[in-house]
Amino acid sequence: KGRINWRLPSLKPSRFEPRFLHGLKADLLHLKRQLNERLLNLNEKSCHQGMCSDASPVLLLDGQGFALGKINLGELEAVKVSRFKFIWSSNTQDEKKGVTFYKPIGIPDGFYSLGYYCQSNDQPFRGFVLVAREIPSKSESTHISTGIASPALREPVDYTLVWSSNDGSEERLKGCGFFWLPQPSEGYKSIGYLVTCSPKKPKLDKVRCVRADLTERCENYQVILDVGTRFSEFPFQVWSTRPSHRGMLGRGVSVGTFSCNSCWVPGQELPIACLKNLDPTLHAMPNCDQIHALINHYGPTVFFHPDEIYMPSSVSWFFENGALLFRKGDSVGQSIDVDGSNLPSGGRNDGEFWIDLPSGDRKNSVKSGNLGSAKLYVHVKPALGGTFTDIAMWIFSPFNGPATLKVGVMNYSLSKIGQHVGDWEHFTLRICNFTGELWSIYFSQHSGGVWVNAYDLEYIQGNKAIVYSSKNGHATFPHPGTYIQGSGKLGLGIRNDVARSNFFVDSSTRYKLVAAEYLGDGVVSEPGWLQFMRKWGPTIVYDVSILPLVLRYSMANIFIKLPVELYGEDGPTGPKEKNNWVGDERG
Repeated sequence: KGRINWRLPSLKPSRFEPRFLHGLKADLLHLKRQLNERLLNLNEKSCHQGMCSDASPVLLLDGQGFALGKINLGELEAVKVSRFKFIWSSNTQDEKKGVTFYKPIGIPDGFYSLGYYCQSNDQPFRGFVLVAREIPSKSESTHISTGIASPALREPVDYTLVWSSNDGSEERLKGCGFFWLPQPSEGYKSIGYLVTCSPKKPKLDKVRCVRADLTERCENYQVILDVGTRFSEFPFQVWSTRPSHRGMLGRGVSVGTFSCNSCWVPGQELPIACLKNLDPTLHAMPNCDQIHALINHYGPTVFFHPDEIYMPSSVSWFFENGALLFRKGDSVGQSIDVDGSNLPSGGRNDGEFWIDLPSGDRKNSVKSGNLGSAKLYVHVKPALGGTFTDIAMWIFSPFNGPATLKVGVMNYSLSKIGQHVGDWEHFTLRICNFTGELWSIYFSQHSGGVWVNAYDLEYIQGNKAIVYSSKNGHATFPHPGTYIQGSGKLGLGIRNDVARSNFFVDSSTRYKLVAAEYLGDGVVSEPGWLQFMRKWGPTIVYDVSILPLVLRYSMANIFIKLPVELYGEDGPTGPKEKNNWVGDERG
């Protein structure tokens, strides 16, 4: 606390003083100045990505709007701000479990705050809020009743106190936090909340509301702070938010602000909104050259388990080595062209066609895959209204091996359950279009998955993360170990074992760009097999009678806790048939 006042001897050189000691004193004085400077600025923070110690944004070729620091949203221009001033922190017994609220600072001239930022104290300081300004346009929106042009941004008309940590006592106002919701004019929406340390309302010019047609509905995402009645007379929750409509076609833009309330009901519309990108060109998305630069810069290395026997392969290797196309009612399969050009394209997964392994001696060799030919198939798409880029990397394995069931401390190898032909798994890199930084990676895990922030990833070299593929099942995970999918409460689940080995694929060099619809027709040539919307393996529905006898009669009631793919009811489908091809990831 306060300033550091070290008493240092005179730094003037002395005839009797060794030169190294004089240098040490100079270093200490320099350190003292640095620490004092930091102490004086403790109330201000700057969010940095924190990907790894030497990480830096990719150096990109010239493009129309990617990684330029600002994004045109139509009538608004948005800039990402990551400098903040401390306002208030929640009081908890464990400081690391608290949450701190910040006011954005260093806002460029002409731009306006839309709301404040917060984050948990147990995480590295990172994050952002968007600030916005109106772009002059000849086609400004006109208010129907008056015929007067309505500005895109407008000050609120008032504030409503949503919650306060104060118990109502005038003597205990010091150190309390007060949460305010801006009240917009008719036809406008609030985008975020303000926090103060005083019961006095903030000034109206501290924030701007946005015209309703420039906004999209948002929803609560993850709980950041939960103040129960044990700590306050009124319960209170703070949430991160995200656009309600997401995915490749979604136009909602996350602003980085938070949502808070005392009595929110799931499904209830929030009193705040997110921004909407009305720019039809999505000019902040990377061009084709920039896509390749991003993959070369950030492409992870995928490690397979040292005991893995069902390796991935390229799709063309799978076809060349005897994969067959079957049609309902036909007992004889048809060979498939190396590029899949003779596969039925389009349509839907109607059960009329499917792919299977070759028969005879080649069946087992094809099941084992071919790591040397394996590559990542890349789909690039807009995320969060074109303010982020999702680089989905799909990997194909000819065969998915059997699962291992964990019940308490016991492990049971399931000789059949979990097996299927044609396994597609993926992970997704999310890139910030304001800066070109890797923001997070999505790890697909059977019927679900999880987003992991860049600072929580393992890195093998520079900015290149590590992705671990689970033994037999090929689900993806961020760190080595054993992951259980199922019911933790029942102590039941499927084991996912992941570890580093000499079996790996470097996605930064071994990849093929197969789709990027936003670039326009013909820019990326989609392979024929990508249009195959049916199953990449025959449907297999498992019966609990093949389970170990000790589990057979109890499993029927708890099977619903296990990943959907283990039943084989849906059968494996190709990437374009998955709902996250167009939609957002499940998580």
